[in-house]
Amino acid sequence: MVYAGLVGLIVGSYLNVVVHRLPHQQSTVLPRSRCPKCGVPIRARDNFPVISWLLLGGRCRDCHAPISVRYPLIELLTGAFFAGAVLRFGFTLSAAGAALFCAVLVALAAIDVEHFLLPDKITLPALVAGLAAQPLLAWGSLSGAIQGALFGAGILLVMAGLWELLRGVEGMGLGDVKMLAMIGAFLGLHGVLVTLVFASFAGSIVGVTLLARGAIELQGKLPFGLFLALGGVVALFAGEPLARAYLALL
Repeated sequence: MVYAGLVGLIVGSYLNVVVHRLPHQQSTVLPRSRCPKCGVPIRARDNFPVISWLLLGGRCRDCHAPISVRYPLIELLTGAFFAGAVLRFGFTLSAAGAALFCAVLVALAAIDVEHFLLPDKITLPALVAGLAAQPLLAWGSLSGAIQGALFGAGILLVMAGLWELLRGVEGMGLGDVKMLAMIGAFLGLHGVLVTLVFASFAGSIVGVTLLARGAIELQGKLPFGLFLALGGVVALFAGEPLARAYLALL
């Protein structure tokens, strides 16, 4: 589990590159990571996940510009999710699939928070990967994954269409539709249900709270991808019992 967590920290470091560069259509491989303020390449000794950020006091070694707390946060989250995947599923292919799924969710959530964007370059390949991985996953079912992907995309399309019809404004983007379809491809129909219920509840709570504090207006946007990501993590680690409990209420 510790080893998985360390691997997750390293993957999280790469996800930070993805979050920073992909929305700007830049390569996530080359050139080397550099300070966005002064452009100086980051030295190898300053590129250790979390530790380097702490030792540098959250600032660039050269120009002393602040480095966002997003960097160590993503690294820590990814490390925790990788360790949690092994703890939940053991050293199995299912744990590898769960870790990949969590990494995708972390990247999408961070990009959506910063840019209100859910890139096709992540959602669509991940959707295909989720379908392809089904025979290797303990919870896997190709038919269930296809149903989950179709239902996830369909229900958000219907909700978005109804919102636009009734309110005359766009309710959500197609990125959210593709992201929920991707979640369905990994977790199936029950996973989509848990994700959507949790995301809607969490989004409503946050939205009402921000409205009450005057932080956003009534027509203000929220990064729904963040809440879908949170729901996806909940569905991954506790989806089956939650889905059964929810369906029992119905």
